[in-house]
Amino acid sequence: MHYRTMGRLGWQVSEIGYGMWGIGGGPGGFTGWDYDVAPDCLDLAVEDGCTFFDTAWAYGRGISEQMLGALLRRHADRTGSERLRVATKVPPLNREWPPGPDDTLDDVYPAAHIREYVHRSLENFGTDRIDLLQFHVWEDRWSGEESWQRVVADLKAEGVIDGFGLSVNRWEPVNCLRALDTGLVDAIQVIYNIFDQAPEDELFARALRDDIGIIARVPFDEGGLTGTLTRDTVFPEDDWRAVYFGPENLGPTVERAERLKKVLPEGMSLPELSLRFILHHPAVSTVIPGMRRPEHVRANLAVSGAAPALDPALLDELRGHRWDRLPTAWSM
Repeated sequence: MHYRTMGRLGWQVSEIGYGMWGIGGGPGGFTGWDYDVAPDCLDLAVEDGCTFFDTAWAYGRGISEQMLGALLRRHADRTGSERLRVATKVPPLNREWPPGPDDTLDDVYPAAHIREYVHRSLENFGTDRIDLLQFHVWEDRWSGEESWQRVVADLKAEGVIDGFGLSVNRWEPVNCLRALDTGLVDAIQVIYNIFDQAPEDELFARALRDDIGIIARVPFDEGGLTGTLTRDTVFPEDDWRAVYFGPENLGPTVERAERLKKVLPEGMSLPELSLRFILHHPAVSTVIPGMRRPEHVRANLAVSGAAPALDPALLDELRGHRWDRLPTAWSM
């Protein structure tokens, strides 16, 4: 495993981390979770060098955080550069992902709500400190409001959180730049993959300039970049991908993935190419694929440092597979 610096926070973290939405289970997420297998996946990730774990209260309504807390206890002897780093997210009060155009900061992140969920996360982790606290949604029109700035600054001063970050809305990578101006934001979590290359336009340059950590999420476009979807793929009704991969998106996704398969280097899978594309960019601190089975953990973590950098000609080819999309009702 190779390690990178999480911006000005200075932490050394595994360049491939662990996204814990899928194993958290519960309503509104992915189906197919297995609470018996999940601890083995997490332990295997630690054994293979993973040190960064991203979760949220919303993932299983606290269950994912509790799993991570149990992992911390099982590996409490890890210190220094081997220490496990945890990131979690405060859910929006109104439970809207992303916020609506008329939602105010008080509708989504009043100060008392932020503190309530920090307390819940601490209880779930069984710790007295959170490495990285993030807002699960964001609107940059709130940036200048004092209430969120004050509570974040206070939580840092109190030693309850080490760092603060924002998880920006799908396909809106610049919807955070004014928040960065406050100096309170240490990390940005953003969708970045072969299809979604827009963070390179402005956000990554700003991150490199201001030493902001970048957490790349959705590396496989919710499964579209695994190469396993077909035009006949159907997800269970209670799996959110049944909406995401509806008729507007499934066909075009499959078509684009098929075109990508034609440029795969010999012996390389589409998931490996997807991770290696993300890791080529120096602004990226870590990428957090979701992994619900041990074989996925082994395959994804093995990508780190397993081969030389992607050929510049291949990178140029991948630039042509950029797919700029606008947020819609089915993409939330």
